[in-house]
Amino acid sequence: MRGLHLTADLHGCRCAPRWLIDAQALGAWCVQAVRDAGLQPVGQLVHRFPDTDQGPGGVTATVLLAESHLCVHTWPEQAAVTLDVYVCNFGADHRGQARALLDALVARFAPEQVLRQALERGLSPPPALPGARA
Repeated sequence: MRGLHLTADLHGCRCAPRWLIDAQALGAWCVQAVRDAGLQPVGQLVHRFPDTDQGPGGVTATVLLAESHLCVHTWPEQAAVTLDVYVCNFGADHRGQARALLDALVARFAPEQVLRQALERGLSPPPALPGARA
């Protein structure tokens, strides 16, 4: 149950506009980025939202990982993106791969400003009771 949950809020994204609005291209790139980071994609869902008066609709791209998930939300009218990478560390420590994946995602969108956060998730095993055998 132990894991690492990384998020990033990106503002002033200077990437090519297609990365904010092209669901197919973004989804395919995310799957490749997952593989390049050493994680295992097991499923994917992408959705492009309809255009609005403010501009083209954004994209939500999710990649289900054997280790947990990646989720990307784009707001092209604001040149903004939110990223969510969560890896469980049940069978191995995937923290390095999660950080590499987040770094690749941030680089793809070329933001002017980034707010990164990290949260260690899960519970530690309960302490042993006095006199209990391991």
